[in-house]
Amino acid sequence: MNARLRDVAEHAGVSVRTVSNVVNGFRYVAPDTRTRVQASIDELGYRPNLAARTLRHSRTGLIALVVPEIDSPYFAELAARTVRIAQHRGLTVLIDQTDGDFERERLLLHGKRGQLVDGVLFSPWAVAPADLAARTDTVPLVLLGEHDGPAPVDHVAIDNVAAAREATRHLLATGRRRIAVIGVQPRTLNASARQRLAGYRQELEAFGLAPVVDRERPVRRLHRSDGYQAMLELLDSETPDAVFCFTDQLALGAMRALAERGLSVPDDVAIVGFDDIEDGRYSVPALTTVSPDKDQIASLALDALAAQGKPPRSIIAPHELIVRATT
Repeated sequence: MNARLRDVAEHAGVSVRTVSNVVNGFRYVAPDTRTRVQASIDELGYRPNLAARTLRHSRTGLIALVVPEIDSPYFAELAARTVRIAQHRGLTVLIDQTDGDFERERLLLHGKRGQLVDGVLFSPWAVAPADLAARTDTVPLVLLGEHDGPAPVDHVAIDNVAAAREATRHLLATGRRRIAVIGVQPRTLNASARQRLAGYRQELEAFGLAPVVDRERPVRRLHRSDGYQAMLELLDSETPDAVFCFTDQLALGAMRALAERGLSVPDDVAIVGFDDIEDGRYSVPALTTVSPDKDQIASLALDALAAQGKPPRSIIAPHELIVRATT
């Protein structure tokens, strides 16, 4: 449990007002008292919750958006929408990137990155649920994207299992039966891949088809090059009649591999992506995709950040399947 102002006061043997004066830099505090209070602050790990106060009174209006990859089209589009919606609310967004690195995410959770902000919107890839539960920073935090298990803070995401089931159901409805997936990530804590794989498997089983492990292709990252390589490896073992890719970037890479092998999309192989990035709308053929409502994700996350203090909630944003030429 995070130390409170009162805890510091009791530990230092002073009043709460004296601790507040030290925290806020009030000059008229005796040097030995200031030293004693500061020692208690350091020992207890107390951090003043400036964020909750400034969010209520709009004193700084700075929030942080922390994502794994700024150059990912999905996160870039989400960041643009977050900045735009935040501006209408009188807030300024500072954007940070972790590269999905555990140590950088851990430092952020414990307030060690030196960001004086009112709140943080955080899309983690590397930290585990236990790391989130052990968080010591008191700055308001809202998680973005998929998360396994109950979160200790508000969490905004789409229903990835349902979305993956819709994508798979669509491919089945077009007559495809040898449906593969690209995007399994067995070596990361990013829950999106696990949830999308679960939805894919559930829909196949509901249709009466058994999932085939060899059709579930892992990737190291979620980039075009990973989708390209995974598609080539898949084609070396069999030619599926459809592929569900866990991001649009993976789908675009897979389409390049199919073209190089002389296969037509969608005549030979249908493709569904995920994220509805702009590139997919202008690919040839245009990419069928699951479209998360990025405006709603940003808006719901900002709402949750301003409503801190309530029990943690799992907030579901809408999505839709957008059918285009690849299916």
